[in-house]
Amino acid sequence: MGNYRINTKCVQSGYRPGNGEPRQIPIIQSTTFKYDTSEAMGKLFDLEENGYFYSRLQNPTNDLVAAKIAELEGGTAGMLTSSGQAANFFALFNICEAGSHIVASSAIYGGTFNLIAVTMKKMGIDVTFVSPDATEDELNAAFKDNTRAVFGESIANPALTVLDIERFAKAAHAHNVPLIVDNTFPTPVHLRPIEWGADIVTHSTTKYMDGHGSAVGGALVDSGNFDWMAHKDMYKGLTTPDDSYHGITYAEKFGQGGAFITKCTAQLMRDLGCAQSPQSAFLLNLGLESLHVRMKRHAENGLCIAEYLNSNDKVTKVSFPHLKGDRYYDLAQKYMPKGGCGVVSFEIEGGREAAEKFMKNLKLAAIETHVADARTCCLNPATSTHRQMTDRQLEEAGIPAGLVRMSCGLEDKDDLIEDLDQALSAL
Repeated sequence: MGNYRINTKCVQSGYRPGNGEPRQIPIIQSTTFKYDTSEAMGKLFDLEENGYFYSRLQNPTNDLVAAKIAELEGGTAGMLTSSGQAANFFALFNICEAGSHIVASSAIYGGTFNLIAVTMKKMGIDVTFVSPDATEDELNAAFKDNTRAVFGESIANPALTVLDIERFAKAAHAHNVPLIVDNTFPTPVHLRPIEWGADIVTHSTTKYMDGHGSAVGGALVDSGNFDWMAHKDMYKGLTTPDDSYHGITYAEKFGQGGAFITKCTAQLMRDLGCAQSPQSAFLLNLGLESLHVRMKRHAENGLCIAEYLNSNDKVTKVSFPHLKGDRYYDLAQKYMPKGGCGVVSFEIEGGREAAEKFMKNLKLAAIETHVADARTCCLNPATSTHRQMTDRQLEEAGIPAGLVRMSCGLEDKDDLIEDLDQALSAL
């Protein structure tokens, strides 16, 4: 559906039923698939033919939804995972191994920071964190001979910094490595990182793509633009024979547009099993069908709330990229002229204690470890999603201890403002 606009793709991409077939994506809730001969199944195990044999690797429902997300992002191939965290791990580990090095923006979700800084470090993979505002020289200085990937978030959670994708892509490509961008917050409705130079895009589909707090999930999309064979010595997992799959060389057999996702499925999903359930994929697709409608409302509500908070004398700082005067306003207008997301971060006079009291006073907005939902919710990252980080790491990531992250839902903006107003007035 390459000629259709993004709104139409949200509704129609991924699945086109034939005559007499189900109009909605069918849920293939089966762990296994039957074949008449061992020879037929063997061809699947040898990656000689397309098909399904066990849902830990692939499932028809999942593949249809992954195809929709890949088309929305403008990529050549995609896959679903059990969570956004799994998607980011797969994206990195698919091209990294013990002895590799990653350059990553310091302004990323706390769980992803911990994944890269702690868990992957235990696996022998090193990292250098750089500011999302790093200059070209500072970025280039972070690279090493063993750097294999650059990672960042298009809009960081919860600091709401905007990644200068072109600048990070330029640095990555100058050092012959791909740029991986987590595009969870703006979604492809408002930003398609591949168009700005990103090579791999990831999502926590749990957030706006699902949009209703129904199912945890993640997704990866390959742009098909990175030439693995041109850097054969750096990415041997893709460019040399895989002994665990009868000597297949992924980049040769599946080409530049299919090698990354095929290896990710055949190797990592096989061995680690971070599969999304078909039921969750079905719910995700229902969310995708209205994504273009919801994102407009989320962004509008977010801007209204940001403007209100910015005018309240009990609020000392507001971060929202599309708010005039925000340090990332120009980048937001460049990459996301139609809006970004509905998440607003702000600091209340009185620090952490005042933030906790404020949240207790809210009546409409709920305190949840969640974000990007149809219902408005909020939390204090320092005591929840980012509590594993030190105060110094919090400051480096742009997340002060008293910061409140509010995810504006689809409610009437005036009701949200009235709820904020009474909670702030009670301080």
